[in-house]
Amino acid sequence: MSDRTQSIAGCSSSTSLRSQQGIEDDRMIAVVLSEEFAKLDGAIAKRVSHLSSIPHVPRINTYIPNINDAGLDHQRLLQRLNVYGLYEVKVSGDGNCQFRALSEQMYKSPEHHKHVRKEIVKQLKDFRYLYEGYVPMKYKSYYKKMAKFGEWGDHLTLQAAADKFGAKICLLTSFRDTCFVEIIPLHQAPQRELWLSFWSEVHYNSLYDIRDAPVQHKPRKKHWLF
Repeated sequence: MSDRTQSIAGCSSSTSLRSQQGIEDDRMIAVVLSEEFAKLDGAIAKRVSHLSSIPHVPRINTYIPNINDAGLDHQRLLQRLNVYGLYEVKVSGDGNCQFRALSEQMYKSPEHHKHVRKEIVKQLKDFRYLYEGYVPMKYKSYYKKMAKFGEWGDHLTLQAAADKFGAKICLLTSFRDTCFVEIIPLHQAPQRELWLSFWSEVHYNSLYDIRDAPVQHKPRKKHWLF
């Protein structure tokens, strides 16, 4: 092997090691943050404990409401937030809102949404038999599409998130017929609860009891406003 070839091989190996170390560092940060915020005080659960949830049906996005229906749904959601004394931490409406809202709940920052999406897609790939029956298209095409930045999360990715993170995901929704949906892990007892508001088929935000609302700094990007 020539000196030039050895040099190129050495640079390639060094770059690979740095890249792998960066991935491991990101993973460690995510684990530490997750453990720090995993303990729940149950404040929201107490406020909505009398509500009945509807069975969750994992499904992909097939319908986006028109502007009139979306407006009525949003008003309904705002009224429910007010009634139950709940507060939304708004996340960007850039196609990543479901993953941003989950990130905010787990890590107290929406900025780990790429990690959250990556973990959910890994769950979809590794446990295909759990989810494939809900996807009316080539399954590989579905999860490859879901891996892309800006691809909207759906009810199936919520189920995969519940399974991956061992969490009961609770949605306060704008649905006309019910305001509360629970997504339960399929094969384990939930270790935590994640609370999201769901402007149905349009947008997700992170949800808190208003007394525990975190201080929000001035956003750098536009949030979804109606």
